[in-house]
Amino acid sequence: MTAPTGMYDGTTRYTGAPATAPGPATPTPAQDAGLLLLRLALGLIMAVHGTQKLFGWFDGGGLEGTEQFFASVGYPAAGTMALVAALTETLGGLALVLGLLTPLAGAAVLGTMLNAVAVKWDGGFFSPQGVEYELLLVAAAAALALAGPGRWAVDRALPVLRSHRLSHGVAAVALGAAAAGLTLLVRS
Repeated sequence: MTAPTGMYDGTTRYTGAPATAPGPATPTPAQDAGLLLLRLALGLIMAVHGTQKLFGWFDGGGLEGTEQFFASVGYPAAGTMALVAALTETLGGLALVLGLLTPLAGAAVLGTMLNAVAVKWDGGFFSPQGVEYELLLVAAAAALALAGPGRWAVDRALPVLRSHRLSHGVAAVALGAAAAGLTLLVRS
């Protein structure tokens, strides 16, 4: 015996209307506001960290100080690595603020912060030497790559990214993790 294909009208009859599965949920303004807040917070934090490394702003060491630090923790070509990290943090952070190429910006932040976690790993979990802050930034970057930027983002004007897909986010997270892994392989 098969069930009727219509919808039950609350009594003992079926209306004959076709039964349909609910479609995808439309994001709410509250979700968009939450994603915007997360993008702004993470993006600005990363952009400031990047400009510390790049220009020495906000009491940063600039490229010279960053190069010295990278050399001290075992990165070859420390000057190049310092420049790459500074640009990745600065540009990745600014892209998150704008919601521009959000999956890739999230991947950039994720990869950079995974390297920071690896460098600080021996310090334990909690501050001042621990990795909990860096792990939170990794998680936030992965969340934005997976969830997308929300409707209030430049990505909404780009045909490929107008409608964020989970596959874009998964690919971006995998790319960021792979880049971090390759970078850590060359670290002595």
